[in-house]
Amino acid sequence: MKRLLLPISLVFIGVCIALICTLAGSSYVSRLNDEIRQKFDGKRWSLPAVVYARPLELFPGRALSLKMLEDELLLSGYRKEDQEHGAGSFSVRGTSLRLVSREFSFPSGNEPSQRLTITFSNTHINTIKATEDDSPIPFVRLDPARIGSFHPTVHEDRIVVTREKIPDLLITTLLTVEDQNFYSHFGVAPFGIARALYANIKAGKTVQGGSTLTQQLVKNLFLSRERSLSRKIQEAIMAILLEYNYSKDEILTAYINEVFLGQDGNRAIHGFALASEFFFRRDLRDLRPDQIAMLVGMIKGPSYYNPRSNPENCLQRRNLVLRKMGSSNLIGDELGSHATTLPLFDHSIKHGGFNRFPAFLDLVRAQLANEYREEDLKSDGLQILTTLDPQVQYQVEQQLKGTITSLEKLPNCDNIEGAVTVTSRETGEVLAITGGKNPLAHGFNRALSARRSIGSLVKPAVYLAALNQGFNLATPLNDSAIKLVDTSGTLWSPENYDKVEHGRVPFYLALAKSYNLATVQLGEEVGLEDVINTIHALGYTAPIPAYPSLFLGAVEMTPFEVNQMYHTIGSGGFYTSLRSITSVMAADNTLLTRYGLEVEQRFSPETCYLLNYALQRVVTEGTAKSLLHLSSWAQSAAGKTGTSNDLRDSWFAGFTGDHLAVVWLGRDDNKSSSLTGSSGALRVWGDIMEALRPSPLRLVEPPGISWQPVTFSLAGQPATTTPLPFVGKTEHIVPPPATHDTMRLPKEVQSIFQTIHRWFE
Repeated sequence: MKRLLLPISLVFIGVCIALICTLAGSSYVSRLNDEIRQKFDGKRWSLPAVVYARPLELFPGRALSLKMLEDELLLSGYRKEDQEHGAGSFSVRGTSLRLVSREFSFPSGNEPSQRLTITFSNTHINTIKATEDDSPIPFVRLDPARIGSFHPTVHEDRIVVTREKIPDLLITTLLTVEDQNFYSHFGVAPFGIARALYANIKAGKTVQGGSTLTQQLVKNLFLSRERSLSRKIQEAIMAILLEYNYSKDEILTAYINEVFLGQDGNRAIHGFALASEFFFRRDLRDLRPDQIAMLVGMIKGPSYYNPRSNPENCLQRRNLVLRKMGSSNLIGDELGSHATTLPLFDHSIKHGGFNRFPAFLDLVRAQLANEYREEDLKSDGLQILTTLDPQVQYQVEQQLKGTITSLEKLPNCDNIEGAVTVTSRETGEVLAITGGKNPLAHGFNRALSARRSIGSLVKPAVYLAALNQGFNLATPLNDSAIKLVDTSGTLWSPENYDKVEHGRVPFYLALAKSYNLATVQLGEEVGLEDVINTIHALGYTAPIPAYPSLFLGAVEMTPFEVNQMYHTIGSGGFYTSLRSITSVMAADNTLLTRYGLEVEQRFSPETCYLLNYALQRVVTEGTAKSLLHLSSWAQSAAGKTGTSNDLRDSWFAGFTGDHLAVVWLGRDDNKSSSLTGSSGALRVWGDIMEALRPSPLRLVEPPGISWQPVTFSLAGQPATTTPLPFVGKTEHIVPPPATHDTMRLPKEVQSIFQTIHRWFE
């Protein structure tokens, strides 16, 4: 009896063990199935937000040279060919450029691809015509350059395409090379595995892979790179489950979007669509057979077959794939033979604008943070249209670096760094920004983060506060020694830069010549509180210590914050927050956010007109007079120089008819740069503007402005008469004290003041 019970017990135990394994296996398979469905039905990839420059708008008469357009097209990923073919290509013949534009979805609608012929006349566009029939085209909006992205931690990038946008030749070539039985197997191919195992044993090394496309997709999406039997079993089970839950076309499309095909710095290139743009500057649908063969061939080893680092390996592999395409009747013999003679690239390799402008991307990220979570920027595939103007950005970078190189040849002028911000004077759109003389350097962004003493750049705020209190451009100011005690009891004795006291000087000239003593005395009369309120109204938001030294710039700002202040001045007293983004679209091109122009009037147009006229006199006869040797636009420019103590910081902020720019130069260790605002930053500013060919500044004179000639004399100089604008009637002019014969008004004006004076006796 005991002998009979023993086998029964063993059978029972065996059945229990089998049952447990079955249940455990069922649970395991169920868990894998849930993992697959969750990934495939949800968000399969974390898609980085893509950042675009402003669209390039073309029309006859626009100031744009052929070379400038060619450079921007290359930045935008267009390819230059002998004969333009397919979207994203162009050719140059003499003074004309023939272009096949790319389709792009803007918030306002879809812009279709067009074939265009553009002719140039020196520095301007002459005509734009349709290439097919020579019909004139009055306006064209080209797709914007893709200038950057915000990546998740893994730094994967891809362009996700649907099945309809995948060319049939790519699919058939992929299956011919990688998985000929894709549409007949159920996720794994046992015979393929056995065949590969036999070939590998026979060769003594790995020469074939037995994995199906489905298994490769599972490995890339779900599993680690670990090589073990258990991982291989898991891969096979998940491949079968993937095939059970989803169609072949869904699996194939996912593979084409997922496969790894190369590296761009720390950015991993995934999917055929992005690889097509990265290597060929082509849309996936525009690839030639030889280009399809190259990309398919790279699957086997993206690094070993990299066309840029290992061109010979890549060429051999591409031609092998082309022969397979020919033997499988995917392409004809003649086409296949010709394709093997083609070079790997049909255009000169030149880096585009991707992540080319790190300082501007810093600003975009900071402004997006107000409305979007960091996770959204790194995973939802947002499309961010910005205000960056590549034409302006290139000139800013080139002129800043070139001028600093020239300045560093001067004695005691070394290790100079700089930052520049350029905005539209009318709209406040940020056109260009660089955080250092090396524009490609990531890290510390001086334009946004370097807080430095602004020196005399603060003076327009002091004079604006005074104008608001009834002062005018002829009001005499006392430029003489003054001693002040601040709230801490410290005695402060400011000096002029030239160490000279200039006596009684008219209001506008004290600003134009940047006289410290006159400014401090004016600030004392106006009051610290009013000056601080004025600075805040101009757009600076941080707290400001209430010390008299504020009148001479004892406040630290970044170049971007200075630009915000001067934009309110340059726009005639209308505040608008500087913006780098115009709109944000979802991955499916639906509009999420539009950043419109919001304007708030903070100062009267009349008061700002007087201040801006005075800032023009800074250029015509003041500290920025050296600009006058430039082109005609400089005659009407407005701005202000700034120099901090011990020549640590060199500043210039100024504007023309269309551009407003702020330039800072200095050393990162805060030691003396040996540069004043005039000798350093002003030179950079002038070089940038000269390169941009800006429009002249024409101040719009508001109603209620009257002009009067004012005669004054400075110590030891003959009398000078100059016309000045005033708000309202001339009786608002404040005359100098009778005991000081330093300023004389016309007799009829003096008579008016004598009459007013008698009224109050």
